[in-house]
Amino acid sequence: MYSDVDLNNITDGKLYKSSDLVKISCNGCIGCHECCCTVADTILLDPLDIYNLSKALKKNFAEMMENEIEIRLVDNIVIPNIMMQEGSSACGMLSKDGRCTIHPLRPGFCRLFPLGRLYDDSGDFNYIIQVHECSYPNKSDVKVQDWLGIKNLQKYEQFNKDWHRVIKNLTDYLAEYDNETVSKKLSWLPLRLFFEPPYDTTADFYEQFYARLEIMEQRLS
Repeated sequence: MYSDVDLNNITDGKLYKSSDLVKISCNGCIGCHECCCTVADTILLDPLDIYNLSKALKKNFAEMMENEIEIRLVDNIVIPNIMMQEGSSACGMLSKDGRCTIHPLRPGFCRLFPLGRLYDDSGDFNYIIQVHECSYPNKSDVKVQDWLGIKNLQKYEQFNKDWHRVIKNLTDYLAEYDNETVSKKLSWLPLRLFFEPPYDTTADFYEQFYARLEIMEQRLS
């Protein structure tokens, strides 16, 4: 989840806010789904993604673990990701004709692409364009907020800051902690608390997330 890659090699060198124009619009990806065919196990999921997937697929976390998602260790933390199609690096949510079957409720990773987020030391972030990630030609300008297509973007951005803070703090803690038994329990804590317990998809996500966040912070205090 954290990288030491030189940003000068992967971006246009600019930082963007949600109201800024970025040249990434690709006419709805008509005739192209290249990015969905090479994702392997990189579509990491956050709690909102699980909430949305539960709503889209009408399944809870345990049921999705059978065919749609899997878990892996990333920076010493167990995190779910979208399962690939068998024998390939293509996203399991891609239809035979190359279209996303969950597009209205697609994960934040996919919604953001080819943008990324660059966090500063305060926990705030700017958007960046990953200039080598999308090969679609003749891109046009679009506002970041329109590209994301998120209702109540302010809440969504705050959620991303808070989720990033929790995961970063836990990652930093685990990197320095030498009690293997406790470290293993902490590695699984985000999964046990934020992902496995079912969300009520008829109720507000953010209220449920922040209730769980409060429990997480109490356990780590």
